[in-house]
Amino acid sequence: MNEGTERERMVDRLLDRGFIEGDATVAALRAVPRHEFVQTDKRHLAYHDRPLPIGQGQTISAPHMVGTMLDKLELEHGDEVLEIGTGCGYHAAVTAEVVGPGNIYSVEYVPELADRARQRLERLGYEIAIHTGDGQQGWPEHAPYDAAYLTCAAAQPPEAVLDQLREGSYFLGPIGRQRQELVRLTVGPEGTRRETFGGVRFVRMQG
Repeated sequence: MNEGTERERMVDRLLDRGFIEGDATVAALRAVPRHEFVQTDKRHLAYHDRPLPIGQGQTISAPHMVGTMLDKLELEHGDEVLEIGTGCGYHAAVTAEVVGPGNIYSVEYVPELADRARQRLERLGYEIAIHTGDGQQGWPEHAPYDAAYLTCAAAQPPEAVLDQLREGSYFLGPIGRQRQELVRLTVGPEGTRRETFGGVRFVRMQG
């Protein structure tokens, strides 16, 4: 399998189906080698638009969902971003292609996943800070952030994460217990404005 060719075809399919729109998102998905982030026995599926297991009961999100979330965050180069749920590191790597090195702060609950993601991202040349801890608490040491997103589903947007965002910034994530929706909140001086973008299915947030 020629991974580069397969990756180009994957992104072309996402464009044709209208899953992604922004030029920066398209470039980011073309740049990140997704096959490096999946288990060896799943590499032949790396450029299929589907989630895949990464161990510890967790998954790597489908490429269309990573791209959709990146579009919805409307990030710019230099934005500082909080990610809750490092997983294998793929989502962080795609986001880093937009905001640049040293601007992603990611929290992972499972120590084994955090360690593997840290090593993998360093090997691939990504400068992404990873902290092992409870994502419900965010990462206050580096706040405030220009955006935050969840790669796992929470019953409600974590208050600590919202408190760590700059005024006017976006929070994005799958929210709900029985039924999850992709929710975007705009943090303002008098509360938050809520938008929803349809049903989704993510693993549950731990912690």
